[in-house]
Amino acid sequence: MDKLEYRPGVGIMLLNKDNLVFAACRNDMKEEAWQMPQGGLEPKETPEIGVLRELQEETGIPPRMVAIITHTKEWLTYDFPADLQASFFKNKYRGQRQLWFLARYLGRDEDININTEKPEFRAWKWIEPKELPNAIVDFKKPLYEQILSEFSSSL
Repeated sequence: MDKLEYRPGVGIMLLNKDNLVFAACRNDMKEEAWQMPQGGLEPKETPEIGVLRELQEETGIPPRMVAIITHTKEWLTYDFPADLQASFFKNKYRGQRQLWFLARYLGRDEDININTEKPEFRAWKWIEPKELPNAIVDFKKPLYEQILSEFSSSL
């Protein structure tokens, strides 16, 4: 497993006007698995373009309704549990290597539509940033704690 590479990707911590964070519940997991929008980068796609594309694909939020504030200084990594590594990625990747963005949502709740062309989520909500590690699946907790730490001065 250590010889496998990390899948390149991006993620976004999207804040509303009350500084609450957008979180969504995955529809492909039996237990409640909440997360912030994230996804893989397309070949030759910049992280800035990729994160806005992923956000729109997963939430229906167009780029014009988002103001990027900052991003993590470095790419952050996490490893997949063995069962996910085998089932989702056919043992091609060890985990993900992501650049995370902090952004302000400029739209209304009514503009969010998780019933997209290829829905990934079954529900969404705004939550306190400090609640993220408690809402996320266990294997991503260290990643989310790292994201919160890095963005703490902007929250």
